[in-house]
Amino acid sequence: MNSTRRPLIFVTSLFFLFGFITCLNDILIPHLKALFELDFTRAMLVQVCFFSAYFFMSIPSGRITHARGYRFGIVAGLSTAALGTLGFIPAAQSGSFPVFLASLFVLASGITLLQVAVNPYVTLLGSPEGAAFRLNLVQAFNSLGTTLAPLAGSMLILENADKIRAIQVPYLILTLSLVTVAWVFSRIALPSMSEYSNQEIPEDEGSFTDSLRRYGQTLQDHPRLVLGMLAIFFYVGAEVSIGSFLVSWLGDTSVAGMSPEQAGRYVAFYWGGAMVGRFIGSVLTSRIQPEQVLAGSVILCLILILAGVTSASPTVATWALILIGLFNSIQFPTIFSLSVSGLGKATPYASGLLCTCIVGGALIPLLQGVLADQISLRWSYAVPFLSYLYILLTSRKLSSAGGRP
Repeated sequence: MNSTRRPLIFVTSLFFLFGFITCLNDILIPHLKALFELDFTRAMLVQVCFFSAYFFMSIPSGRITHARGYRFGIVAGLSTAALGTLGFIPAAQSGSFPVFLASLFVLASGITLLQVAVNPYVTLLGSPEGAAFRLNLVQAFNSLGTTLAPLAGSMLILENADKIRAIQVPYLILTLSLVTVAWVFSRIALPSMSEYSNQEIPEDEGSFTDSLRRYGQTLQDHPRLVLGMLAIFFYVGAEVSIGSFLVSWLGDTSVAGMSPEQAGRYVAFYWGGAMVGRFIGSVLTSRIQPEQVLAGSVILCLILILAGVTSASPTVATWALILIGLFNSIQFPTIFSLSVSGLGKATPYASGLLCTCIVGGALIPLLQGVLADQISLRWSYAVPFLSYLYILLTSRKLSSAGGRP
C-alpha cells in the first residue's frame, strides 16, 4: 500500500533513535563500573533502572497513546526521554550514581512511551500478513542505531580521559537531538491507524479502572498473548544481558584480554549482526512461516552460547557470542507480531502488556551479574542460555496456538 510509505519513513527514524540510546548503555556500564568501582551486580543496576521503566510505564503509556493518539504519544515520549538525558549532566557533575540511575529511569520512561506508540502503529499500517515483514524492516533501522552507538560511545566515553565530560558531551547531544525530533513530530500530521486498517480502534477507554479491566480482559480472551509476553521477557533479557557483559567478556584474560576501548568497538559487531539479520529476516518472514524462522534463530543462539563458553580458543570465545546478535535479529519483531496477530481493537492493550515484559532486560542481566560475582563470568552465561531455551519451546506453542490469522 503506497500511502503507507510516508508515515513508515517518519516512524523509522524513531526506531533508529531509541535503538541508539538503548545500546549506549552497553558502553555506559563499564564506564560507570570503573568510575564508581562497582561489582557486576551493582553495575547491572543501570539495566535494572532502564528496563524496569517498561514494567511500570508500559500500561500507563498504552492508556496515554490510546486516549490521546499516536502522534501525541510520540512527542510526549521524545520529550520525556530528553528530560532523562539532560539529567546525566548534573549527575556527572555531582558524581552521584543514584542520580544517574534516576535519570536512566526517566529516559527509559520516554522510550517506553515511544515503543508502545510505534510498534502497533507499524503492525497495523498495512495488511496483517505483512506485519512481521514491516516490523523486521523498521527494526533493521533500530539495529543501525544500536550498531553505531558502541562506536560513538567508545570514542566519546571510553576513550575520553576526562570522565565527567565523557558522559556530559554525548548525552547533551542526545538531549538536543530528542528535542529537535519532538519538535518535528509536533509539526507533522501522522494518519490514524484506522485509515490503514479495517479494525475499529476505540477513541475513549474510560477511567483508569476500566483501562485495567480491559488489559485483564485482553489477557483472558487471548491466551496466545501470555505466551508472547513470556517470550518477550526472556528474549529481551537474553539479548540485553549478552550485550551488557560483552565488554567485560572480551576484557577477560581467559577470552581476549582486550582493553575497554577495544572491546567497546567490538560491541558494534554484536549489534551490527542484528542489523544485517533484520534485513535478511524481513525477507525470510515474508516467505517462510515466522514461527519457523523464530525457532531456527533460537537454536543457533543456543549453539553459539555453548560454543563460546566451552571453547578454549580466544577467537571462538569472542566471535561465538558476537554472532548471537545476527540470530537475535528477528526474534523481537516476530514474537511481537505473532502475539498481536488478529487482536483487532485489543492491539493497543496487547502492545502495552508486551512492552511491560521488556522488564526482562532489567532482571535477566541482574541475575547474570549475581552469578558472575558468585561463580564466574564464563558460567554466568547459563542465564541467557536458559532464556533462549524457553523461547524455543514457546515458538512451537505460538505456532500451535495459531500464530498466523
